[in-house]
Amino acid sequence: MSARPCSALGLDVGRRRIGLAGCDPLGLTVTPLGAVARGLFQRDLSLLEPLIATRRVQVLVVGLPLRADGSEGSQCRHARRYGERLARHVSLPLVLVDERCSSWAAAQQPGLAGDRTGRLDSAAAALILAQWLSDGPDPVLVAAPTPSAAE
Repeated sequence: MSARPCSALGLDVGRRRIGLAGCDPLGLTVTPLGAVARGLFQRDLSLLEPLIATRRVQVLVVGLPLRADGSEGSQCRHARRYGERLARHVSLPLVLVDERCSSWAAAQQPGLAGDRTGRLDSAAAALILAQWLSDGPDPVLVAAPTPSAAE
């Protein structure tokens, strides 16, 4: 495993919750950080910005739930747009990771099958982040928001 030295935040973006996971500054260990209930974007931002600042996050790693054939469905497009919007607002690079099986793999962990508390979402985010740390692509910088962009 070739670790990437940085503090990254993994996100499993769902319609109801965002699972979160972080890594140490050397990119060696991944820790589930819980989940936040989704709300309006500005509310989500008010919960995520302090976490990003406290952990000194340098890159966002968002999972894309691609279909089995590799194409993007509506949930995948939603996760992509959400990640891009978040990256613009916090001025961080964004990595998009194929996470087709992360929720299934997370549900195989003891005590997580059928979980509705956010632990499953956080475990999925940890798998997404661990995958990127192991063999993921380089970050892609998403442009900073323009003052005229009304969101």
